[in-house]
Amino acid sequence: MSALYDSKTKTMNDYGIRSLLTENAKYQAWLDVEAALALAQGETGVIPDADAKLIAESCQLSNIDINKVKALQEEIGHGFVPFIKMLVKACPGESGKYVHFGVTTQNIQQSAQLVVVKKVHEKFKIVINDILRNLAKIASEEAHTVVPGRTHGRHAIPITYGYKAAVWIEEFLTAVERLNECEKRVFTIMMGGAVGAFNASGEEGRCVQRHVAHRLNMNEMNIPSRNIGTHKVEYVQVLSLLANCCHKIAEEVYSTSLEEIGEVMEGFNKGTIGSSTMPHKVNPKLAKGIIANSQKLYSLPAVMLYSCCRPYEADSSSYMLLESSLHESLELMTEIILRTEEITRTLYINRERMKNNANLNHGLDNSELIMMKLAQKVGKDKAHEMVYTLTMESMRTGIPFIEVLLSDNALAGLFTADELNVMLLPENYTGLAATLAQESAHRANKILAPSAG
Repeated sequence: MSALYDSKTKTMNDYGIRSLLTENAKYQAWLDVEAALALAQGETGVIPDADAKLIAESCQLSNIDINKVKALQEEIGHGFVPFIKMLVKACPGESGKYVHFGVTTQNIQQSAQLVVVKKVHEKFKIVINDILRNLAKIASEEAHTVVPGRTHGRHAIPITYGYKAAVWIEEFLTAVERLNECEKRVFTIMMGGAVGAFNASGEEGRCVQRHVAHRLNMNEMNIPSRNIGTHKVEYVQVLSLLANCCHKIAEEVYSTSLEEIGEVMEGFNKGTIGSSTMPHKVNPKLAKGIIANSQKLYSLPAVMLYSCCRPYEADSSSYMLLESSLHESLELMTEIILRTEEITRTLYINRERMKNNANLNHGLDNSELIMMKLAQKVGKDKAHEMVYTLTMESMRTGIPFIEVLLSDNALAGLFTADELNVMLLPENYTGLAATLAQESAHRANKILAPSAG
């Protein structure tokens, strides 16, 4: 496996994804495509229908001696022919002579890999739904929980934690759109033979390809060329963008769980150990796994793009790299998305610490509100100049902002002390953060509703 693991991996519900990424799952997918091919050829009269059914019935991994396949691979130096020989041997009577009729290795292997990818893809969408459910809960419950908004790593103006979750929701909703939109291009079947022009099968081959695609609930390639690989790159790019949504959450959790900030903490089980030498350590295990695997995933589309440009009608250096990169992307995305589901479901939110942090600058974070109120009386430019001078004085001298404001003669004639004190409360300057949080939670829950499916 190419993904980055740690002890946390073994404790997570994998939604049945990892079993789809095994060698046995790959071999069974080969057999599933061979079965669909035989049945399609039987339906269209390319091979006898009775023999087609016998072939399909034989396409079970329990009928294939994988050890003999591997031994034969070493002998003849081909990765797929030995598998076909074992399948032929498993077929009763004379039916075996119609196995793999009129197609080439990559027709089966590339189609089968995309069959597996589609199964994993459907699992990913289930996990994303759970992530959205978790985020909607956070957005709704924390819609009014005030927290410092931060830009460039420093306090900006107040927001709510629900609003932060709303940002994550919107990006996940966009990721879902991308996943759905790419399906028609990515999950395709090719049965065009050695160079994709149906040389061995002619017009019947096109009909067979259509039937195979239908049987496997896939689309078919208009031009089933082995030289086409950009649809696979597209899928890994879509996964990379999805990973980026997860990565953003992980970075935020990783950073704001620092003791100096302490606004959140990953959920952890009693007895969890973070260090072999430091008894107090509780490390962000979920976040670090998301961050590391995301960074690795981002590199794969570039590798695949270079591979897609190989000349001529097929090149093993291209499809080998595309196949391995696509598989690796699924492994990486699995680790990323499972951790994201758990981190969003078990996240501990320290509301008191958020409140304290929002008040850390003693009202300075609300300087924009003072400026906007003042702008109504003296104009925006003048108001900015006045408030800027006062904020810099407070920061330079350490005198609380409210005291600096109250000592300013110009402001004294425009606002009362009570008005200024109210304006400096973080909860009084969160804009539409709570509303936006609730709206995003509603959008997330709407696509999770049974009627939306």
